[in-house]
Amino acid sequence: MNLKIKPILCIGLLFTVLITSGCWDRTEINDLAFISGTAFDVTDNGETLLSLQIAIPSAGMGESGQQDRFFVLSATGKNANEAFQKLQNQSSRRLFTSHRSVIFISEAFGRNGINDVLDVFTHDPRQRLKTYIMVVRGGKGQEVLRTKYPFEHVPTEAVKEMEGLGGNLSATLRDFFIEATSEGINPVMGAIGEDVYSTSAKGSKNKLFGLMGSAVFKDLKVVGFLDQEETNGLLWATDRMKNGRVTTYLPQYGGSVGVIVDHAKRRITSQVDGDKITVSIQVEGQASLVENNTHLDVSRPNNLLIVQKAMEKSIELQIRKALAKVQKNYQVDSIGIGQSVYRNNPKAWKLLKGQWDRKYPEVEVSIAADLRINGAGMAGAPLQLKEKEIVK
Repeated sequence: MNLKIKPILCIGLLFTVLITSGCWDRTEINDLAFISGTAFDVTDNGETLLSLQIAIPSAGMGESGQQDRFFVLSATGKNANEAFQKLQNQSSRRLFTSHRSVIFISEAFGRNGINDVLDVFTHDPRQRLKTYIMVVRGGKGQEVLRTKYPFEHVPTEAVKEMEGLGGNLSATLRDFFIEATSEGINPVMGAIGEDVYSTSAKGSKNKLFGLMGSAVFKDLKVVGFLDQEETNGLLWATDRMKNGRVTTYLPQYGGSVGVIVDHAKRRITSQVDGDKITVSIQVEGQASLVENNTHLDVSRPNNLLIVQKAMEKSIELQIRKALAKVQKNYQVDSIGIGQSVYRNNPKAWKLLKGQWDRKYPEVEVSIAADLRINGAGMAGAPLQLKEKEIVK
C-alpha cells in the first residue's frame, strides 16, 4: 500500500468511529411500564374513561402477606388520546402497549360506538393486532381489570387463557378489523360479565368474571348479545367451531348425551333469483362421546346412530336460534350471508348492496348438519343400570 495513502485511511477510520453513535434512542426496560390490559368506559357526561392494568415486575409483600402483581391507572378525556396522555403524565415510566393481552369495552361505551377507539389502533404501529378485544356485558371494563383471579397473577392473563381454550367466540383486533371492512358481514366479538364468586379458606368472597356469549355489532356499535347456545350456533355457521361441546336430551331414553367436537367445517352457498334470495348452510363435524346418561348402550351401532341424529338436530337448532336472533331480531348480518352472495355472484351483490338491510331479513336459509361420532370408546350403557333397563 502506498505510504501516502496509509495516514489518510487511518484518519478516515478514526473519523468514522467518532461520528458513529450507539442506540441513542433506546429505552431501558426499567424505564417502561408494561400494560397488560386496557378498558374503555363512558362517564355520565359522555367522556371516555380509560383504564390501564400495569404489571409490577417485583413488589414487596403487602399487609396480607400476598404480593400484588399489578395496579390500575384511570383517567378521563374527550377521547382516548387525551385520556392516555393524562395517564402518561401520572406514570413515572413510559407506557408500553406491546405486551397487552386484552382490551375490554363496556357495554355502555360500545353502544355509543367504538369508531374513535379503533382509529387509535389503526394508526399507532405499537398496537398489537393479536390483542383480544371483548365487550363487558352489563358492567364496567375498569372492574374487570381490578378483579383478582385465583389461577393467574394478572387477571387479563386469565381471560386470555379462557379465550385460547376454544369453544367460545374469540376475536382479536385483526379479526374485528377484517370483518368490519369486509363486504356482506358485520363483526362480532366475545362478551364477558360478572359470573360467580370464589370463596377463600377464610370465607372471604372474590367477584369473578366469565365468558358470556358474544356481542353483535352494526355500524361499529353494540346492538345486542347472543347467549352461549346462540353463540355456539354462530360458531358453527361462521366456520369458527373448534373444541365445542354439544349436549342433547333424549326424553324417550331417559337422559342426555354429550360430545366434544374436535373437527368441524362449514359450507355456505347462495342463489339469487330475481327478488328471491336463498342460502344453504351445511356443517360437518367429528366428535367424541364423553357423556351418556340415557338407557342406550351406545357401543351398539344402531344406538350410536340414534345419538348421532339427535346431535345433528341439536346443532341445527343452535344455528337456527342464532340466525333468528341476528336476522329477525337485530337484523344484522353477523353470519356473512351477504358475503356469500358477494363471493358467489358479485354482479347481483352490486345491485343488492345498497338495499341489503331491507333484503337480508327476508332471505330464506336452509340448515343441515352432518356429525360423525368417532366411536364410543369404552362407554356403553351407564354402569348403574340393571341389565333389563339397558336398550340394546
